[in-house]
Amino acid sequence: MRVFMLGWEFPPFISGGLGTACYGLTRGLDRLGTEVIFVLPRPVDESHASHVQLVAPGIQQPAAKRKLRRRKFGAPDFKHMQLLALEADIRPYVSPGPEDELEEGAAGDQAKRKRGVRVLGLAGGPGGHYAGDLFAEVQRYASLACEAAADENFDLVHAHDWMTYLAGIAVADMTGKPLVVHVHSTEFDRSGLHVNQRIYDIERAGMHRAARVIAVSHLTRSVILQHYGVDPLKVDVVYNAIDDDGASRPPLPPIAQHEKIVLFLGRITMQKGPEYFLAAAKRVLEVMDNVRFIMAGSGDMIRRMIDLAHQMGIGHKVLFTGFLRGEDVRRVFRMADLYVMPSVSEPFGIAPLEALANDVPVLISKQSGVSEILAHALKVDFWDVDEMANKIVAVLRHPPLQATLRNHGRIEVQRLSWLDSAKNCLRVYEQALAEA
Repeated sequence: MRVFMLGWEFPPFISGGLGTACYGLTRGLDRLGTEVIFVLPRPVDESHASHVQLVAPGIQQPAAKRKLRRRKFGAPDFKHMQLLALEADIRPYVSPGPEDELEEGAAGDQAKRKRGVRVLGLAGGPGGHYAGDLFAEVQRYASLACEAAADENFDLVHAHDWMTYLAGIAVADMTGKPLVVHVHSTEFDRSGLHVNQRIYDIERAGMHRAARVIAVSHLTRSVILQHYGVDPLKVDVVYNAIDDDGASRPPLPPIAQHEKIVLFLGRITMQKGPEYFLAAAKRVLEVMDNVRFIMAGSGDMIRRMIDLAHQMGIGHKVLFTGFLRGEDVRRVFRMADLYVMPSVSEPFGIAPLEALANDVPVLISKQSGVSEILAHALKVDFWDVDEMANKIVAVLRHPPLQATLRNHGRIEVQRLSWLDSAKNCLRVYEQALAEA
């Protein structure tokens, strides 16, 4: 089977969990012998593509004469995969520079325009998540994807999240191949009830046009059925997983012998519930002084959270690291005594799996997809900051509880495999092809 897969990020250039999920899923499919043509919206630095065959556009040629030219690299990790890098500027969840992180509202928008950055200003909050003239680039990506698809042979189209749905629809219409859309997050997760109508319409069109819809959790599936009116018989759940070689990792020395570390790692946006993390932190510090809280990530609410920590009188106990990647992520996990994910609406949530893989116990919101598959994790309603604080204190004060959560969680996460996710995804493919 050969799959034409559309996504907007792939390691090492990632801004969230989707790139990690795409890497793990394609690696699992590769091990199963499924050929994947992964279509990215922009060129990738060749120095980071040593494990795949990269297909990139001839950038120096005029658009009318531009052709794809193939450059092949060694492929120790992938045997059946290639990347197609197009020239559309789809860059959601852009990690801002220091000057951008401290600018919000009309003044921040005006300053960004002076620097030549176009601000979407989408109603209901998403304007803080996206950069540039995104809708035009989504359309451009769809056009370029059709050009790329015309030169390829494949059996099925697989589109990840709304920014690729128009491309998926266009390629499926052009080729007559079945379309599978993969829902990692919905506009209701990102913006609550104040959704952007244009994004919602694209999401709904993609889900209804698709032969099959993959949701990353039953929580996400219920949102799809309730808010998008999709036929429940064509919506399948395929959980995310984690790559973990099981190798032991030497512990890092703590910041200070008497201090405990509680970690928040994720985008600092409404969806992730950072204000609930700080509210719980204040309650913890009222009964325990030897605790340091780390907020790792960037987002449209970062300035607000810095101000909130100051107003609460706990600014000296909260460290904002900015966006982390690669070894810095592993390092901060290994420093932590507890990882907390207080998401308001989390379709899945890979970070808790990464925490468990690094021997860190986790406290997660019940409003997350990952809570469906983790038995050995503490769970709390995101809004119940008192209970969140109580559970944080219990873990920090009782080493046996922390050890139990760590040991059982480590065993549990080792049972989650991208190969199993890929097998489930392959079953969805086969069903889509059979129905077509």
